[in-house]
Amino acid sequence: MTQPDTRAPASSSPASDLWAEALARLAADRERVWAGGGARAQQRQHDKNRLTARERIARLVDPGTAFDELMTFAGWGMYEEVGGCPSGGTVTGIGQIAGRPWMIVANDATVKAGAFFPITAKKVIRAQTIALENHLPVVYLVDSAGVYLPMQDEIFPDQDDFGRVFYLNARMSARGIPQIAAIMGNCVAGGAYLPVMCDTLIMTEGSGLYLAGPALVRAAIGQVVDSEELGGAAMHAGIAGTVDYREPDDDAALSRVRSLADLYAQGEVAPWARRRSGVREPQPRDLTELVGFDGSRPYDVRDLITSIIDGGANGEPGFHEFKAEYGETIVCGFGRLGGYPVGFVANQRTVIRKKLKAGGEPGLRTRIEVGGVIYGDSADKAARFILDANQAGVPLVFLSDVTGFMVGRDSEQEGIIRRGAKLVNAVSNSVVPKITVITGGSFGAGNYAMNGKAYGPRFLFAWPSAKYAVMSGNAAAKTLLDIQLAALKRAGHDPDDEELARLYEEVKTKYDTELDPRYAAARLWVDEIIPPNDTRERLIRALEACAGNPHQEELRVGVFQV
Repeated sequence: MTQPDTRAPASSSPASDLWAEALARLAADRERVWAGGGARAQQRQHDKNRLTARERIARLVDPGTAFDELMTFAGWGMYEEVGGCPSGGTVTGIGQIAGRPWMIVANDATVKAGAFFPITAKKVIRAQTIALENHLPVVYLVDSAGVYLPMQDEIFPDQDDFGRVFYLNARMSARGIPQIAAIMGNCVAGGAYLPVMCDTLIMTEGSGLYLAGPALVRAAIGQVVDSEELGGAAMHAGIAGTVDYREPDDDAALSRVRSLADLYAQGEVAPWARRRSGVREPQPRDLTELVGFDGSRPYDVRDLITSIIDGGANGEPGFHEFKAEYGETIVCGFGRLGGYPVGFVANQRTVIRKKLKAGGEPGLRTRIEVGGVIYGDSADKAARFILDANQAGVPLVFLSDVTGFMVGRDSEQEGIIRRGAKLVNAVSNSVVPKITVITGGSFGAGNYAMNGKAYGPRFLFAWPSAKYAVMSGNAAAKTLLDIQLAALKRAGHDPDDEELARLYEEVKTKYDTELDPRYAAARLWVDEIIPPNDTRERLIRALEACAGNPHQEELRVGVFQV
């Protein structure tokens, strides 16, 4: 796998061309990832009479239904020194099996024989965490050589490393969340515990399940034994009693999984999901025409919301905006999405003329507020709305296109830190399902206030236009350059203009690479990069997944700043 091109489309292109170029590149990059270990590795899998991971999933899910892949870009641009790890060497996502959403985790044996890299473990853990939070049943399609030994120190020991996979196996089982595993190839060493800790275990002929393979057994205890006798399907089905169903091949195993899945009882749905109504499709709109790719064009986020949510009934508005005339740089309100009740918290991207209270500077009655910036009153409003949504038991959708909190004398005197802390507290302690879509910038503390990864979103999606960092590229590049210059001058070196320009370009190029959403997706800071026009359907199916958990904790916010 070659080093990915993380440069943004050229800003000199017309706005529509920027989106077209970005979406074409996203599609091409997906194709590269979906190729896994390449055509030769896929052929080797077929020569063993085995399907590839994505072929298995395609035959497992209900015909004609979508498989919502998650974390497609895990490992993007990482581990290049050992040939890369496309999609983290595993495929994860949510698909319908027997009419019900299931989390599917499938090892990709075309990538280093399905071995676990550090990012593989983290990806499986994130998939299990999504399943645990949403009470989603899980299917594991196992075909893995175990831990990638050259990196064992980065995979094995820590809290969120390989052992966490088995911990979550046990926790889900204890909560009554169904787990089915099908061994369809290798299942070696520590990885052997994953399927055996599931409720139901299927194994195909020619597969191997053992803590130590024949070579390691011979080296460790001098015993010579072949793979079938040591850990074949017949041995585990008839002698050890480890597997529940022995199947001749992949197709039979997948058919067995589908049949078993169809038998499971349907659990309760969340109280908010019981209020689902008929779906009223919104007026079709191309969201790439509304929202510019590079963030330079203002837009009214209300137009984005009404393009996503259901239409209103009997001529009534579909979106019920909360405190519409107050704290206008954040728009909040209720609506329905796929029939489900939802609340929206969204960054407004228009320039706003704010009315000021009496008693300020003489003659000054308004001020300009910049879209995408969180001011004190908008922080107050959003915090209050989040509490309202929790009181109503309604899921929250965050549309994040945020520059950060307002800075400066006036903002500090208005208590921006205190009011921002109140918003972060409300986001942190919210107990209803939260889903985030990053449509543009997600900078600094604004990322925290708008339900970034650290704040427990059930799902976090990003558009190809998303930029994910502590501050914007130009500002960060100048700050980092100042730090480098100070260090050079302390060392007695005063760079000339040419060297300054070169240093600036190096710093900015590196930072721009880190701003790209693929960089974030590679490290699992976002769950998936989605085209803007897929947003509505992805959100509806995410809500369907969230609906499986009927339990809601009591809302408690601790010390709440006022």
